[in-house]
This record gives sequence, C-alpha cells and structure tokens, in this order.
Amino acid sequence: MGKKYIGADVGGTYIKMGLVSGSGDVSMFREIPVDRSGGEHAMDTIMKGIAQLMEEAGLEAKEISGIGVSAAGCINTAEGSVMENGGNVPDWPFTKVAGPLEERFGIPATLANDGNCAALAESWKGAAAGCDDVICIVLGTGVGGGIISGGHLIEGSHGYAGEIGHFPTHAGVKPKFRGDMGCHYENYASTAALVRMAAEIDPEWKSGRRLFGAASSGNREALDVIDRWLDEVAYGIMGFIHTFDPELVVIGGGVSVQKELLIDPLREKVMGLIYPDFLDGLEFKAAELGNDAGMIGAVRYFMITKGREK
Repeated sequence: MGKKYIGADVGGTYIKMGLVSGSGDVSMFREIPVDRSGGEHAMDTIMKGIAQLMEEAGLEAKEISGIGVSAAGCINTAEGSVMENGGNVPDWPFTKVAGPLEERFGIPATLANDGNCAALAESWKGAAAGCDDVICIVLGTGVGGGIISGGHLIEGSHGYAGEIGHFPTHAGVKPKFRGDMGCHYENYASTAALVRMAAEIDPEWKSGRRLFGAASSGNREALDVIDRWLDEVAYGIMGFIHTFDPELVVIGGGVSVQKELLIDPLREKVMGLIYPDFLDGLEFKAAELGNDAGMIGAVRYFMITKGREK
C-alpha cells in the first residue's frame, strides 16, 4: 500500500482537512469551522480534526507518513510557526503549529504558506504539471501566490518569499503605519477590491458572484468595473513576469472559473503590456485543484522537505 499523509489548510473561515495519498489524491475530505476566538483555539480545532480523521479512517499514527499544514501569512517554515503577519485568524500570529502536532501525534509535520502550497499543488497535480517556471496567483479576499523557478519553490532566507500581495504597486499612496496595505497589490487586485469598486456603482453587487452574474448578462457597468479591476491585476502580473520569466501563469481563487470574463481578457491585457521577448511560449491557465490545492500542496511541501522527495 502507498504512503498516507494528512493535509490541512487553515483558512480564515474553515480548516479543510483530508487524507492525501503519495500520488496527491484526496479522500475523507471535510471542512471544519474555524474558532475565531484565538490562535490556541484554532490549534485545538486542528488537533481534534486530525484525531477524528484518523479514528474514522481506522488509522494509527505509525500508518501516517506525515502531516502537512497550509496557512495564510508569513510562515517560518524552519520553526513550523506563524509569524507576525498571520492572515485573518484572530490571535493566530506567533502560533507554533508543526511542533505541537508532532508532540501530540508522534508524526512528523510541516507548516507552509498557503500561496506557496497552491503553487506546489498546481505544479504537481494541476494546471502547471510538467512546468518548471511558474507564477501562481490566488485572487481572493487578499492576493496570495507562489513562485516555482527551475522546478523549485522560491522560499527566501526565512521562508517568506512569494508574498506577492504585499508588493507595492502605487507609489503615490503612502503607508500610514508599518504593515499598512494601502499601497500594496492586494489592495487593488483582490476580489475584495473588486467588490468595493462594484458597490460604488450598485450596492447590490456586494459579492463577486453577483457582479459576474450581471456582467454575464451584458450589463455594461458591471463589465466596465471588471475591466478596470483587471487593469490592476494585469499590471502586477506584468511586473512578476518581467522579474521571474515564467513559462506559465496560473490564476487561482474562486473567480478563476470565469474564463471568458477573467482569464481570457486578463491574458490579453498582460500580453499587451510585457516586453515581446517574454511572450515566447508564455501561457495563462486557471488553477485546477480548487479547494484541494492547500491540502495537496501542504503534503507536497512535507514530501519535499521531510520526505526528501524531489
């Protein structure tokens, strides 16, 4: 029988969890609501979820090869802990994750950034399979992502690399305090930014689903809002392409299902912005793994760093 892993993806609302095989297949998937009262409670939720998963699967610790956890924010991968920028879970910053999991279950564990995990998952089992140079951009409440270069995830000296949502794109907007996001890419390119723009036109457009629904029906104002937002998304991608020279750009997040209204026009905008030298062979694709990406990528990160697989 093949190796079995537990993958967990800690989001601001739910923790997604499941068994992941050594070939990246997910089984026994479940979503567990996040206890938003603090980081310790989130860890309790993870612990209980893993224990229940193992019990329901009839598996003992010795039958699990590893636990991979994906989470938002700056992640110190060497320590397996969340750092100061900890995403949207209250009191999640400075929470130790990998160590307590290893102590509780006697199973080796790793923690990695969710954008990096998405990039690893898509390059292993998804839209970027077979590609060595990939930019993965996840458009959601914020903007996350990961960079694969030469077949390897770029992590940087602390494990923080790939925080593309924090890249400043508007020099005229001065930060008011340390960590202020006013000038950063995600303040303009996230779906939250899109909804803010849309609500100024029509208060009923308070979700991306409603806005894209109106655009699909031919509403000119909705189409115009999306077009202006795509300009912001495209300008950031132009900079990433000029920096990393990828063969593929993968767009993730719930809006990535909008091929005609997002993927196709975004590709056209970016192709019209970048230097011609970067065009050769460059592709754009929507991410393919959806809700499974965080779990699959977290396990892939474990396999690469602790399982010594390449």
